[in-house]
Amino acid sequence: MKFIISAAFQPAEHLLPIAMAAEAAGFEAIASSDHAVYPRTLDTPYPYTPDGTRRYDEESEFPDPWVLAGAMSSVTKRLRFTSNVYVLPMRNPFLAAKQVATAAALSKNRVTLTVGVGWSKLEFELLEQAFERRGARADEMIEVMQKLLSGGWVTHEGEFYQFNELKLTPPIPTEPIPIWVGGISDFALRRAARQDGWLSDLQTSAEIIDCVSRVRRYRSEFGKSSEFEAVASASDAADVDGYRRLEDGGITHVLTLPWVFYYGLTNSLEEKVDGIKRFAEETLSKFP
Repeated sequence: MKFIISAAFQPAEHLLPIAMAAEAAGFEAIASSDHAVYPRTLDTPYPYTPDGTRRYDEESEFPDPWVLAGAMSSVTKRLRFTSNVYVLPMRNPFLAAKQVATAAALSKNRVTLTVGVGWSKLEFELLEQAFERRGARADEMIEVMQKLLSGGWVTHEGEFYQFNELKLTPPIPTEPIPIWVGGISDFALRRAARQDGWLSDLQTSAEIIDCVSRVRRYRSEFGKSSEFEAVASASDAADVDGYRRLEDGGITHVLTLPWVFYYGLTNSLEEKVDGIKRFAEETLSKFP
């Protein structure tokens, strides 16, 4: 079992010290959340709460995940960086590939791209991307980006994107960038099954293990036999026994806010760093 710290909503000035503390403590990665703007009034309900209200407010910080990965990579040597999640179809695939490639190159291949299809129609409109059929477009964008990130001359003839021979300008990652998919719909689970990993929402352990079982079943149907990673954000797992149950259910990574177990949702950087150290001593040490 590996552990990932969620950087969601953290003050930007805390993130580099958190990254350094996470690496020193033995965490695997940090995951950065993604939104471009905060509309005062929603045009589509937030899909992950019963009443459709957001889990964050207008003061919640959302640094760009790829700028942040580059910055955090400059103060660490081993720690990996991922997104939770990057709303891929809200972007242009060529610019997205360039950003991800640059972060991967600067970090010496310590980037995992975790994508989702998004839910805010207004945010899509503001970024001048179509909200309708965003799932199908995301699937094609992944294909386009994988071609671009290969570093060679590539062409593409698809429903949404067509181009003649071209290549992504350097820097190019020297290793393949893993792609994970977030989401709990059947469409999302099938999309994840075609890639390298899946990221849960905030769910119970039983719900997460059920989703992983479905993803693995889809992978079998698709003829996928390569290694697959599953990341859990479990609402009912907060100790070694809980994490063991997730591990037994096929989970490879846990996404967590380690300082919450000691200080709650503190705004103190000192308490966050201490919480990272204490979690490592009490929990990470049990998962060699």
